[in-house]
Amino acid sequence: MNLVFLGPAGSGKGTQAKRLEADYRVVQISTGDLLREAVRQGTELGKKAEPLMREGRLVPDDLVIGLIEERLRAGDVGEGALFDGFPRTLPQAQALEEALARMGLQIDKVISLEVPEEILVDRVTGRWSCPTCGTVYHVRTRPPRVEGRCDRDGTELVQRSDDTPEKLEKRLEVFRTEIPKVKEHYRKLGKLVEIDGVGSPDEVYARIRAALES
Repeated sequence: MNLVFLGPAGSGKGTQAKRLEADYRVVQISTGDLLREAVRQGTELGKKAEPLMREGRLVPDDLVIGLIEERLRAGDVGEGALFDGFPRTLPQAQALEEALARMGLQIDKVISLEVPEEILVDRVTGRWSCPTCGTVYHVRTRPPRVEGRCDRDGTELVQRSDDTPEKLEKRLEVFRTEIPKVKEHYRKLGKLVEIDGVGSPDEVYARIRAALES
């Protein structure tokens, strides 16, 4: 089963994707993670993407598709893939379909997490994470036991450079412009399922499971 997750920053895509990865034995493919790793390693694609990411702008389609195709060829996507945060534009959706078709695959379902913007702002700007183990905290809803320190290993928590109100607004501007076209594309194909993303992670996950199994 190959799934696409749509939703702006803070909608919970990453959290829900990890649960689906475990339960449905699909491999989570997060373009954000792929891009950040490429930047960290200083690859050719990473060097091209870094200034765009720093400004909160979309990375060109050819760079993102290149990373996606590399990941799909890794050999561990036999049970299916879950695309987290991709595609973000209609050309990306079409390019993804072409890349999958070359491998004899297709998108089965598209999950769109719907969350009001005021909730997104609270979720994103209050989000901090551990650079060592990756655990994510929130200053209000999931604070660490010791302020500013990871519960697991005591590492000082950091905030991602794009988790600021200014960067979030830029990302939302792009989302408002491009994602409706992507949703309409998948709606016409009969693959789009819109899910209420407000509530506890368990509540949202139950809605996603029900949609997939209906």
